[in-house]
Amino acid sequence: MNTPARSHPETAPRPRRRRRDLRTTLVAVLVATVAVVCLAVGIVTHASLRTQLDAELDAQLHRAADRAVDRVQHAAPDGGPAGAPEPLPSPPSDGTSTPEPESGEFELTAHGEDEELLKAVWRDPEGTVHALSAEDVTVLEEALDERGDGPPTTAPLSIGTYRVVARDLGDGTLVVTGLPTDRMRSTLLRLDLTLLGAGAAALVVTGIGGSSIIRRTLRPLDGVAQLASEVARTPLEHGSVSLERRVPAAHTVPGTEVGDVGRALNHLLDNVEGAIEVRQHSEEAMRRFIADASHELRTPLTAIRGYAEMLRLTEDLGERGLQSIDRLEVQSARMTALVEDLLLLTRLDEHEPRPEEDVDLGEIVMESVMDARAAGGDHPVDVRVPDDPVVVPGDPRQLTQILVNLLSNARKHTPAGTGIDVRLREADGRAELVVADAGPGIDPGLVPEVFSRFTRADRARSGAEGTTGLGLSIARAITEAHGGTIDLASRPGRTVFTVSLPLVGA
Repeated sequence: MNTPARSHPETAPRPRRRRRDLRTTLVAVLVATVAVVCLAVGIVTHASLRTQLDAELDAQLHRAADRAVDRVQHAAPDGGPAGAPEPLPSPPSDGTSTPEPESGEFELTAHGEDEELLKAVWRDPEGTVHALSAEDVTVLEEALDERGDGPPTTAPLSIGTYRVVARDLGDGTLVVTGLPTDRMRSTLLRLDLTLLGAGAAALVVTGIGGSSIIRRTLRPLDGVAQLASEVARTPLEHGSVSLERRVPAAHTVPGTEVGDVGRALNHLLDNVEGAIEVRQHSEEAMRRFIADASHELRTPLTAIRGYAEMLRLTEDLGERGLQSIDRLEVQSARMTALVEDLLLLTRLDEHEPRPEEDVDLGEIVMESVMDARAAGGDHPVDVRVPDDPVVVPGDPRQLTQILVNLLSNARKHTPAGTGIDVRLREADGRAELVVADAGPGIDPGLVPEVFSRFTRADRARSGAEGTTGLGLSIARAITEAHGGTIDLASRPGRTVFTVSLPLVGA
């Protein structure tokens, strides 16, 4: 039982990641750089302003602590009830005024480490004095590890986050003063939002402006790439080719990336054009030589065949002589066919005008198959053509030669008894002629050059079975001259030639 082959995990092809083009990469790098700079500026600005605001808040807190200590020292000794909100203290006896507490400021006054709490109040933004809860007092006691003067610290209270500082008056009285940090955090939040908005705007402007500048800068490269693509699509294999387009002089200035690429491409095109001209001259010289030689060979070949026939008719030859005359006629006929093939290839290469008429390809197929059956009865030929005519424009004699050469190729390169299938059909406005055989197939190394001239399946043979190596090259040349294509697919047990020709009116 056949099982599908499994690809080895180590040899299975990995999907290739799609690379971004240069323009996208440059814009991405530019935007990323600006983003990093904006982030660094934002971090430094935030840290600098936070340090400044912390210093200002601590200075403000120390002033508030001084005012609280001053109020405690000038307050009446009997005070109010413990933990109850109290009005602002009355002016001292010496006539000086006691500073007012700020909005949100709280004061906590205690005597001794275990003494009764005298006052714990705070003022809301409207100026109303409220009692500080026992929970907040506990938080303050935990935040202030020990009583006495010390640096300010931060305490999270139920009324908000506060910077607090303690002052020990030296007589067992501890005054704790705090200021809210909401204003500082609000300022930092506004700063962060402003920096974020400015950074986003900078990234958008950088992306749009950078993309426009990079696109304008790299636009000449697009022209260079387009020119190179046009040259790459130009058929350079044969015929006269003109490469007139060049990169403009404005884009070939040395010392710049675009200029260096443009100059290099112009030099490359000059070299390619020079090589094509040399190749064209060589092809024309070879074509003229083949045409002249073929024309010159026609006369002596005709004379050889004529003298051979005259010798057969006028001379009394023995068996060896008759065999020699037969051999002479066969070889002269083969040489004449080779000369005619070379002349045909020369005319096709030079694109000489040919007679063109509407040709029923079905009739050509049937006639050619009948001739093939008569010439090679040891190869059964199966043919199938549509009932309706398949009409193509062209030269009927040349179109017939395509099928004759393909059938001859199948007979000569397959064992006796190998079946040959000929199919003709219409597909997508074109006529498709398929000639297939069940022979051993064509060597994979020979497939790329099977349509080249003088290509033989067995390189050691030279003209065996009348093979010249021109049949398939003539078939391709005639097909291309009629605006068609010929393809080959071969494997052991199946070789298929497919000829595609345009239909009349297509």
